Amino acid sequence: MLAAPDELAVTFIGHASFLLQIGGLNVLVDPVFANWLVLIHRLRRPGVRIEDLPAIDAVLLTHAHMDHLNLPSLRKIIQRTYRLRGEGPIVVIPEGVEDLVDTLGFSLVMSTRWWQTVKIGEVEITMTPAQHWGARMLKDTHRGFGGYVLRHGTQSVYHSGDSGYFAGFREIGERLAPEVALLPIGAYKPDGFRRVHTSPDDAIQAFIDLGAEKMVPMHYGTFRLSEEPMDEPLPRLMDAARRVGVREQILALTEGDTTILR
Repeated sequence: MLAAPDELAVTFIGHASFLLQIGGLNVLVDPVFANWLVLIHRLRRPGVRIEDLPAIDAVLLTHAHMDHLNLPSLRKIIQRTYRLRGEGPIVVIPEGVEDLVDTLGFSLVMSTRWWQTVKIGEVEITMTPAQHWGARMLKDTHRGFGGYVLRHGTQSVYHSGDSGYFAGFREIGERLAPEVALLPIGAYKPDGFRRVHTSPDDAIQAFIDLGAEKMVPMHYGTFRLSEEPMDEPLPRLMDAARRVGVREQILALTEGDTTILR
């Protein structure tokens, strides 16, 4: 998990959780280490333990769904960083999520809207649109949602959060040109779920629309959230990638794997 300050490193923790090392920062995106999400049991263990994490500079939360924003995990991450550095990390959230994180112990809460850019250290973080929804419970529809592009110099990485396939992927590519795309490939059956979750085939089209150099698949194999077989998304993704000639651009990481891109 150690990366030099000039390197871009991506560590897959599991589901939609990543440790990104960019511009000398340690950034967690949607960190979920819990074994249970109410009644949903985790089927694959996180590839990294919280007690083995470095001090975290920032946590990015894409939306308030429980498989992306897990309060017990966030509390433990804050405690870990506080012990290592004497203060908690910054948290970046969509607007409307403030009440869920305000009292956890983050050193700063930064609320963002689509296309808004904030800066932490030398890293620019831009919130991006998505086709999804942000409610924590059924009726709190005021909550925002989206993804993030992180940029430091010529290095950039995009975490889409949850999204169905939509024209926004092309716009994100045109406006922000991410080098690496972390894209979801699970929770797409029955077919109506594809309005808010990309299938493997949809994810390949999103990757092409973005114009990114590398894709890391996520959001599959960890929690049973829909009807497709748990072992279906990744082989289906690879088949779709071969058909359109981008197989060599797919980096399928196992939980705990780190790839240093440059």
